[in-house]
Amino acid sequence: MDIQKFKSVLIQIYGQESITVETQFARYNTLMEDFTSKFDNRELHFFSTPGRTEIGGNHTDHNHGRVIAGSINLDSIAVAAKNQEDRISIYSEGYKEPFLIDLKNLEVDEKEKGTTTSLIRGIAARLKQLGYHIGGFDACMTSDVMIGSGLSSSASMEVLIGTIFNTFFNNGSIPPEVIAIIGQYAENKYFGKPCGLMDQVACAMGGIITIDFKNPGDPVIKKVDFNFDAQNYKILVVDTGGTHADLTDDYASIPADMKSVAQFFGQEVCRGITLEDLISNVKNLRMKAGDRALLRSLHFIEDNERVVDQVKALENDNFKLFLDLVKDSGNSSYKRLQNIYTARNTHEQGVALALALSENYIAEINEGACRVHGGGFAGTIQIFLPANRVKKFIDLMDMTFGENSVHVLKIRALGTIYLNKILKN
Repeated sequence: MDIQKFKSVLIQIYGQESITVETQFARYNTLMEDFTSKFDNRELHFFSTPGRTEIGGNHTDHNHGRVIAGSINLDSIAVAAKNQEDRISIYSEGYKEPFLIDLKNLEVDEKEKGTTTSLIRGIAARLKQLGYHIGGFDACMTSDVMIGSGLSSSASMEVLIGTIFNTFFNNGSIPPEVIAIIGQYAENKYFGKPCGLMDQVACAMGGIITIDFKNPGDPVIKKVDFNFDAQNYKILVVDTGGTHADLTDDYASIPADMKSVAQFFGQEVCRGITLEDLISNVKNLRMKAGDRALLRSLHFIEDNERVVDQVKALENDNFKLFLDLVKDSGNSSYKRLQNIYTARNTHEQGVALALALSENYIAEINEGACRVHGGGFAGTIQIFLPANRVKKFIDLMDMTFGENSVHVLKIRALGTIYLNKILKN
């Protein structure tokens, strides 16, 4: 391998900083050594898929709404090679045993739900169902997209696996948005989590994008050209230390509540229902669906329209308006969507505490905005701060939630990629 050429590719992905490039090279080099020790010495192929940060539209995608999201500088990477068998063998950092999938058995296994193996099997199954080619491969992978961080570690891995299948057996012909849809299918049907499609699309596409899921089988994806660094602002997420374990029911309750309101109007999802529809039917909706469902559908309608305003604000370089809309979205998530903590464990309210401290800090400096990030109930918040105000904020959060609780994110221009293709150019 030409080390200097490989490092030049890493610069394209991760940026110019020499420390970053050396750190990333060490990651890939470790995976190469792991692959050789666990398998054999074959021609190796390199893959990278970013995590994502949700910028606008909280819990809107699963009801066919709009979102803004961006791929980030944290990613899942893999070193892989084809094998001559109908099986997949993947070693992942942190697991002693490999994930093994027999490609002759691609049925849903109820006992397997909730595992990484189920996701890989589901991706292979959906590819085959859609008429794409699949085959066996061996891989070693690792990720610095923190599990439970709201940065879509699962979606990043799903798109990574889909990209390997696409490269090895389909000549790279599968569009990234289709790979994303396949990943969502695997998470819904095989893993058992009723997620929307935003996470996978953002991981697959790269940069800042806005997505309209009015037709979820063919989402409208648009790039948004905006540079937060040019505003001297940083995007941060705060890991409050909570766990997403046993929160599946909480997550599932949100689309279920919204869809119960949609059913009142003879629809499957809330997209298309107006604020006037809700208000004029509020008494009957309270009786039929309940107050929480009504509030959550109210959030959907307002946050769905808010995304349009946020995109316009960014495109018109009206950053102050964008921050005001971030605050409004966060306020709606807290009061209407109610995904700040689980009612089954009110003792732990790390997200609420992080938001309270952040709001106080923002009021003190009179700059910035914050909101819950991702699924909610536990995990992370997102905050936009001037670059010169970041250090003091990190000190405050580390004092509260422990060291390294804050992650300063950068928007990554490249989505899921096959590094060897760049190396050949």
